[in-house]
Amino acid sequence: MNRSVARTLSAVLVFQVGIGVLLVLGDMRQGPISLPGFKPDAPRLSEPVRPGDQRRVFDPRRDRPAVAPERDPGELPNRLTLTFDQGIWRLEGAIAEGDAERLIPQIDRADPPIETLLLQSEGGSVRDALDLGRHLRASGIATQVLSGEFCYSACPYLFAGGQTRSAAASASIGVHQHYFGENSLLPAFTAVEDIQRGQAEVMGYLDDMGVDTRVMRHALATPPDEIYILLPEELARYALVTETP
Repeated sequence: MNRSVARTLSAVLVFQVGIGVLLVLGDMRQGPISLPGFKPDAPRLSEPVRPGDQRRVFDPRRDRPAVAPERDPGELPNRLTLTFDQGIWRLEGAIAEGDAERLIPQIDRADPPIETLLLQSEGGSVRDALDLGRHLRASGIATQVLSGEFCYSACPYLFAGGQTRSAAASASIGVHQHYFGENSLLPAFTAVEDIQRGQAEVMGYLDDMGVDTRVMRHALATPPDEIYILLPEELARYALVTETP
C-alpha cells in the first residue's frame, strides 16, 4: 500500500475515533451511524446536481435521478439479479448478504460469456459488493452505468471492479457512509473497531482496483440517509471511470 493510501487510512482512523467518542456519549442508534450537523435537509434526487451542490436525500426506492433513463427499468429487484436481454447483460437491484456467493456461479456460467455488465443498484451489502467486484476484475469483465441510471452506496465498489469502467455523463453514481458492524448496540469500542476495519478494507480494495482512495472523503462526510453524487470530472479524477462510453 503506497504512502498516499497510508496517509488516507490514518485520517480515516482519526475520523473513526471521533465517531467512537460520539458513541461513548450515547449517540448510538439502530442502523448506520450519522454525524451531528449533517441533517437530512438536502434536496431530493429528482433535483439536478451542480458543482458544490451534490448531496441529495437518499431514498432511491421513491426518487430517481433528474435525467430520464434510456429505458423504463420499472421497479428494481429487491435482490441483485443477473439478466440478459437484447444482447445485454445487466446486474440490477439491492445488494443483499449472500449475493456474491449466489451470483458468482451465475456470472461464470453465463452464455454468452459476459464481456460488459451494466449496473444499476441502490447499494446494500459492502462485503458482497467487494467480493463481486474482485471476481469481475479477475474475470476481465467491464462495468458500465447508462444515462439516467444510478449506482449508489456499495454499488460504486462493485462498479470499481470492472476491468474497464464507463459511465454516461448523465449517469448518477454516489457514495456515503456505511455501517459495517453486526449490531449497532455493541459497546462503542467494538462498533468503532468494526467501522475502522471495514473502511480500511474498502480503501485497500479501491487501491487494488486502481481507484484514487481520496474519493472516500466524500463518503465519510455524507451521512447514510443522504448520497453524494459524483460529477463526471470527479469520476475521472478519482479513476472510477477509465473510458468514455
